[in-house]
Amino acid sequence: MTSIIVWFCLVAALISLAYYVTRIAKSEEADSRQDTGLALLEFGRAFPHEAVRSLHATSDGGAIFVRLHDGKAGFMRNHRAHYACSVIKPGRVRILPLSDAKGFTAEFLDQPSQNGSFQFASEEEAAEVSLWLLDNYVSVADRQAEATRRDPATENTR
Repeated sequence: MTSIIVWFCLVAALISLAYYVTRIAKSEEADSRQDTGLALLEFGRAFPHEAVRSLHATSDGGAIFVRLHDGKAGFMRNHRAHYACSVIKPGRVRILPLSDAKGFTAEFLDQPSQNGSFQFASEEEAAEVSLWLLDNYVSVADRQAEATRRDPATENTR
């Protein structure tokens, strides 16, 4: 009878240890998915000549959208131990709204494997990210044409 009690206690201890270890692993994984500092370092390593203005992580930490200094945008997909980083070329992303205003669906024309629906913590954050992604959609030639139309120096020479 005592050997059954000993075996029962041993099995209970192993089950408790396994539960504790899996809880710690899940906690560490959740913490690493929200680490924007690591994301910033990895993006800087992948694209050393790009200056980052801001980072916006999705609510689950699976993706980070990067706003760059010159109106360009970047995208990072979290793969547990590292991020897959890319710069989105102007005009190469489409944004579609979701029924929930806290997110949108993005279609990356150059990287279809990155397509997906992305949820953010707030409606404001989703709107901001979608706006500068759509601003990135405007081609460089269109921006230059608009700048010359607005430039008073060019108006005086006409």
